[in-house]
Amino acid sequence: MEAHQHSPDSSSEECTVLEAPPGKNACPQHAGKVADLYCSACKCALCEDCLPNHAEHPKVALSQALEQHRNNLQERLGTVQDRLPQISDVLSFVKEILQQLTNQRASIEEDIQSSFEDLHKQLDVRKSVLLMELEVTYGLKQKVLQAQIDSLLRGEGDMTATCTQAEEALAGDPCVASLQVERELWERLGELAGLGLPCQPEENDQLDLVMETDGLRKSIHNLGTIVTTSAVASQSEAMGAGLEQCIVGHPASVTIVTRDKSGGACKSGNAILSAEVFTPDGSIVDGEIVDHKNGTYEFVYTVPKEGDFSLALRLYDQHIKGSPFKLTVTKTLEAELDVSPSTTTATNSAANATPSTGSSEGAKRRGKSPGQKKKGSKRASSALGTPRRKTQNPIEDDLIFRIGTKGRNKGEFTNLQGVAASSNGRILIADSNNQCVQIFSNEGEFKSRFGVRGRSPGQLQRPTGVAVHPSGDIIIADYDNKWVSIFSCEGKFKAKLGSGRLMGPKGVSVDQNGHVIVVDNKACTVFIFQLTGKLITKFGSRGNGDKQFAGPHFAAVNKNNEIIVTDFHNHSVKVFTLEGELVLKFGSNGEGNGQFNAPTGVAVDINGNIIVADWGNSRIQVFDGSGSFLSYINTSADPLYGPQGLALTSDGHVVVADSGNHCFKVYRYLQ
Repeated sequence: MEAHQHSPDSSSEECTVLEAPPGKNACPQHAGKVADLYCSACKCALCEDCLPNHAEHPKVALSQALEQHRNNLQERLGTVQDRLPQISDVLSFVKEILQQLTNQRASIEEDIQSSFEDLHKQLDVRKSVLLMELEVTYGLKQKVLQAQIDSLLRGEGDMTATCTQAEEALAGDPCVASLQVERELWERLGELAGLGLPCQPEENDQLDLVMETDGLRKSIHNLGTIVTTSAVASQSEAMGAGLEQCIVGHPASVTIVTRDKSGGACKSGNAILSAEVFTPDGSIVDGEIVDHKNGTYEFVYTVPKEGDFSLALRLYDQHIKGSPFKLTVTKTLEAELDVSPSTTTATNSAANATPSTGSSEGAKRRGKSPGQKKKGSKRASSALGTPRRKTQNPIEDDLIFRIGTKGRNKGEFTNLQGVAASSNGRILIADSNNQCVQIFSNEGEFKSRFGVRGRSPGQLQRPTGVAVHPSGDIIIADYDNKWVSIFSCEGKFKAKLGSGRLMGPKGVSVDQNGHVIVVDNKACTVFIFQLTGKLITKFGSRGNGDKQFAGPHFAAVNKNNEIIVTDFHNHSVKVFTLEGELVLKFGSNGEGNGQFNAPTGVAVDINGNIIVADWGNSRIQVFDGSGSFLSYINTSADPLYGPQGLALTSDGHVVVADSGNHCFKVYRYLQ
C-alpha cells in the first residue's frame, strides 16, 4: 500500500501510474485489476471481477472495442471537419449578404434624404411662386380699387367745399354784390351734379387660396415604400409544364412560389429572381418574369430550336429547389413533317418583301399565328437567314473576326448582352453573368475589364446595357440592381441614377444633349435622365399599342435626336421624339424580310440607316431611316445564335454580341 502513497506535490501522471501498475487498462471498478473485455450493452470496460454482473451481455475484447471506438471517433471527427469549409463558405456568404444589406440600407437612407431634400426644395419653390403670385394679384386689384377711392375722394371734396360755399351764400342777405358769386356757385353745383364719378366698384375683393392638400397629404402619407421579402431560395419552388418540356417557337410558362426559411408561402412580391434557359455550353434565352405581387411569379420563355436544355431559376443569385431543371424542347407536329426546302434563290429572298418558297408549306407558314412562325430549327438550313445578295446591293459585309469563348477570364464571356463603341476606338461589352464590363480595341485586342459582383453602389449584379457618354464616362444598365451606374473611362465608380424609379433597366444610350436614355424592360418604359440623375421625362407602358412596349430591350439615337427602341415581344422597332411622340413604327412577327422574331440590339449609321439584331431569327437586318428593308449583314460564314447588343465601331464596322456563342463578332459594313 505504501507504493500508492505520494506527496502533495506529486504530479497527476505519476499518481495514475502508481495507482494502475498494469498500465492504462486498469479496471475503473476494481482497483488493481486489469480490464481486458468490453461490454457492448453497458459500454464499459470489464475485468474478471466484473464478469458475474455482465454474464448475459455481449462482450468483445477490450483492444477491439478501443480500436473501434477510436475509428468511430476518427470518422466522426472527419465528418465534422469536412463540414468546416462548408460552414466557413456559408459564414462568408451570410456575412457578405449582411454587408450588402448594410450597404443597401445606407444607400436607401441616402436616397430618402436626397428625395425629401428635393421635395423640400420643390415645396419651397412652389411656396415662393404662390407668395409672388399672391402679391402680384393683390397689387393689380389694389391699384384699381385705390385709384377708384382717390377719384371718389376728390369728387367728394369738391362737392363738400362747393356745398359749404353755397350754404354760406344762402345764409346771407340777397344783394347785387352777391349775385355774381351765387351765379358762379350755381354753375359749379351744376357741374358737380353731373360729374361722372365711379359709383360702382371697379374691382372685387375675391382673393382665395385653393390648396388641395388632401390628395397631397395622402400621397405624402404613402410616399415611398421599403420593399423587401423574406423569401429564401432553399425553400422556394417551381411548378408547371414548362419545367420539363416545351415546343419550339411556342411560349412556355413556369410558376415560381417563394417561401420563407420555415417553408411558409410569402404573400408579397418584389423578390429578385433571375431565370435562364441554356445549353451545356451557355445561356441563350432570358425570357420574361412577371411578378404577381402575391409571392408568386411567372417565367415565360420561348426557345428557338429543339434539343436538351437546362432551366436555371435563381432567387437572390441562389438556385431554388430542383434548379437547374432538365428541359426538352421539341418541334411541333407540323414542323416534324417532311417539308421540301425553299426552291427560291437567296437573291430573290433578299430582294422581295416577303420570302417565297416552292412548296405549299410556304403559303401555310405565312398564314400561321405569330407564335407558330418562330421556327429557329428551320433557320439553319434556310437561305433566308443569311442570303446572298444581288451584286448591285450597296451593302457588302463579311465577318472580320470574333472574340471570346465561354468562361470567366479576360476575353471570355458568360451571357454577354450590351455592346457600345467609343470614338477613341474601343469596344465595350456588358458581360452579364460575369458581372463586369470588358473593353477591347477595334482590332479585338483586350484592354481592360472592371466590375465587382454585389448590390451596393459601384458594384454590378447583372449588367445588360452599356453606353459611352461624350464626356468619356461609361454608363451601365444594371438589370438586377435596378439602377444605372456611371463609371469613369478608367472604370472608377462615380454615381448611380434611377434608383427607386427603375424596375429592370436593359439598354442605355445617350442623346445629342448628353442625356441618358434608359430602356426599362420590366416597366416597359423609356426614361430620360440628366447625367446628374434628375429625371427629365419618361414615356411608354405595357401593351401592344403604338406608344406601348412589351419587354423593350435596347435603344439608339439618330441624327434627328429621335429615340429608336426595339420592342422585343411586339416584334417591332419604334421611333419616338424626346417627348415620347411616336414618329415611326416598323416590323411584324415572322421570318421574312423586314420581319422580326424578337428584335434586340439596334444602331444607326451616319446615313440614318437602322441596323437591328433579330434575336429569334439569329440575323442582322438593315433598314433605311423610314423603316424600309434594305438587306442583311452577311453572317453565313459563322452563323449567329441569339444576337443581343449591337453597335457601330469608330472605324465603321458592325459589332454584335453573339450571346449564344459566347463571343462578340465584328463585320465589315460599307455605309
